[in-house]
Amino acid sequence: MKARLPKEYQSKSQGELLKQAQKMQEDMTALQAELDEREFTASAGGDMVTATVNGKHEIKSLKISPELLQEAQEDAEMLEDLIITAVNQAVKTATETSDAELSKVTGGLNIPGLF
Repeated sequence: MKARLPKEYQSKSQGELLKQAQKMQEDMTALQAELDEREFTASAGGDMVTATVNGKHEIKSLKISPELLQEAQEDAEMLEDLIITAVNQAVKTATETSDAELSKVTGGLNIPGLF
C-alpha cells in the first residue's frame, strides 16, 4: 500500500517535494496553533452539566445547574458521573475535530513526529 500526498503537495522534482513538505509542515503548525485555542463544549444530563475544553484538552469552564447541585447533596455519585461524561465528550470532540482538520492538510497521511 502506497501513501499518497494530497494533490497540492505532489511533485516530480526532489526540490519541489522538499518545499511542499515544508509548506505542509507550516500549514500543520499553524492549524495546530489554531486548534489549540479553539474551544469545544459538551453537556450531560440534559444540559445540567456543561464542560468546555480547548484544543489542548484543558478544561476552560464547567457549569452545573443549581437544580442539579441541590439533587447532588443526596447523590454525589450522579454529579460526578455527569461531570465525567461532559468532560470526556468535550475532549472527544476536540480530538476528533483536530484529527479531521489535520487530516485535511496531510490528505490522511499519518506522518510520525509531526503531531
